[in-house]
Amino acid sequence: MNPGIDKLLAILRRDLLVAIRYRAGFVTSVIGLLTQVAAFFFLSQAIGPAFRPGGVEYFPFLLVGTGLYTFFVLSTQAFVSTVQEAQATGTIEVLMTTSTAPAELIVLSSVSTFAGKLANLALYLVVGIALFRAPIHANALSCLIVLATSVAIAMALGIAAASVQVVLQKGSAFVWLLGSVVWFLSGAMFPVESLPHPLMVAARWIPLTHAIEGMRMALLQGYSVSAMKTTLAILVVSGSILLPLALAGLSFSLRKARQNGSLSFY
Repeated sequence: MNPGIDKLLAILRRDLLVAIRYRAGFVTSVIGLLTQVAAFFFLSQAIGPAFRPGGVEYFPFLLVGTGLYTFFVLSTQAFVSTVQEAQATGTIEVLMTTSTAPAELIVLSSVSTFAGKLANLALYLVVGIALFRAPIHANALSCLIVLATSVAIAMALGIAAASVQVVLQKGSAFVWLLGSVVWFLSGAMFPVESLPHPLMVAARWIPLTHAIEGMRMALLQGYSVSAMKTTLAILVVSGSILLPLALAGLSFSLRKARQNGSLSFY
């Protein structure tokens, strides 16, 4: 088997055993997720059925937008937390001396947490659809393509945040800034078209805007791949460009930090 796959499976197995051991945290997360979905459901009920952004009911509109937004922010934080923990415990320099490439090591160490956030997204959507009857008209292929490209973009953002943590020790500030800007401009809670024109133009340069719109089209309106080819093309190009750039940036930042002796600063 490929050595990278072996390492990934070993890390996933370790983190799964840790998660099973601390079941209370899982229960707390599920309760929090249920509460959040319920809050958005009753918010949509208070606003009323007349508000149909993009031609869909507000609750599913909100469900998809907040679900993807939360996934992007929390998965980005997962990469930062991996670097911060290694810096705080003083293990990052030791880990950098192993046979595994430093950038690969950080990505592998973050994958299980990242996968957990993806599972939370799936559970979030399932709760909204199954318990709160969010209407969907899904096109499975379109959903899979949007999800795959969204995962690639989210990983790129997380790796970029990890680079900021290594170089400036400000990874959490980067996540906060990213979360604030993305929440406001991506259309997570209200249509992008309601923004002033300059901000609407800026929103179109944010990949998450297209990820949220694409998932709404695919999951809520059943758009086929051909019907949403422009949105899918933007997502594919974004993921194809951002992920290699982020990996190259992380390798460079780790190399410079080792040369400067600042690898363990936090």
